[in-house]
Amino acid sequence: MALGRNPSSATVAVNEPKRNAPQSRKSIVQTDLRHSHGTDVGSVIAHHQAVASVESLATIDRPPSDAEELPPSKIYHPLSPHVLALLMPSSIFGALARLGLQALTTYDGQSVFALAYVQATGCFIMGIALGMRAPFGRYYGPLYTAMTTGFCGSLTTFSGWQVDVFDSWVNASQYSRGGLQNFLDGLTKTWVTLVVSLASLSFGVHICGLVAPYFSAPRSPSRDVRYALTTASILTYAATFPAYFCLPSDFRHQATAALLFAFPGTLSRYLLSIYLNQRSKYFPLGTFAANSMGTALLGLFRVLQGLPSSVSPATCSLLQGLGDGYCGCFTTVSTFAAEVVALGGWKAWLYVVISWCVGQLLLLIIMGTSFWAGHVNERTTCTFNAS
Repeated sequence: MALGRNPSSATVAVNEPKRNAPQSRKSIVQTDLRHSHGTDVGSVIAHHQAVASVESLATIDRPPSDAEELPPSKIYHPLSPHVLALLMPSSIFGALARLGLQALTTYDGQSVFALAYVQATGCFIMGIALGMRAPFGRYYGPLYTAMTTGFCGSLTTFSGWQVDVFDSWVNASQYSRGGLQNFLDGLTKTWVTLVVSLASLSFGVHICGLVAPYFSAPRSPSRDVRYALTTASILTYAATFPAYFCLPSDFRHQATAALLFAFPGTLSRYLLSIYLNQRSKYFPLGTFAANSMGTALLGLFRVLQGLPSSVSPATCSLLQGLGDGYCGCFTTVSTFAAEVVALGGWKAWLYVVISWCVGQLLLLIIMGTSFWAGHVNERTTCTFNAS
């Protein structure tokens, strides 16, 4: 039996009813959750429907299961080593793609703010991945979680969106404009991000529905290939440490520091989604907790970068890496958008309003009070190069 394929006691508990063994209360709950996760969110979005319950949204993050009519040999536990290992390179590539897109789309006279491209791209790919859930499962289930939770979740960023909006409220860039213009700028970044993200996700699901019938899943990788892929994934993350210390220090604040913290951020979000998303009947509590905590942490790191007393360039690079890497991958707009579209109705609006308001309130408490007390500069005072 391959490593990670139904090895845990949780999976055994789910399968106990098939052996007519006595069930504990825990195994009964796990069995009920397994059946409640059978809704394919991609199909729900494609048919402009809403999920029956919040529990059904678990399919967004978890690898394909028996709901896709997969044989037991192709079903992976959410905490399988194969699943967790593939989150390593996918989160790294997602963070790199985000930093690259932001650098590419930031220039003088730009008409669209840089994060709009990031959120649109990540949500579009997320929509395609949601529609390909069953083919992913027939080929190699951990790749689905790597694409959705790993790559798309790390490419998009909820905390970056919230800080960007708050920076507009307080005019952190110190543009020559009044309070009304500051308000309009923040409001624009709010609704444009929402509209672009939701539309891109739905468009991705639609495109997948058009092209998916013409593609068939390739043959599943052999056991040796699977283990080689898992090993290569672990080595990819291990390589971020020598990359940080051995490459020129100029690269640290630009990328290498962020790569150190990309996987820990993604893993934190993934674990929260697994253990908390089913705790509320109104909206996914795990994603909400990740986005809220990540936003608060990013606000704290921004405050530390704006302190009048300068810190060392190495510390500045680490703070930048924690913001871009950990917070950027800890929070997500792609999963958030998928959950909003799939929820539908008043629950979707409730989820959006609470998530946005909590994020802005946290930044008001952390960043706003620091700025207005005069102890912290709205603009980063960190220097990344030693003088």
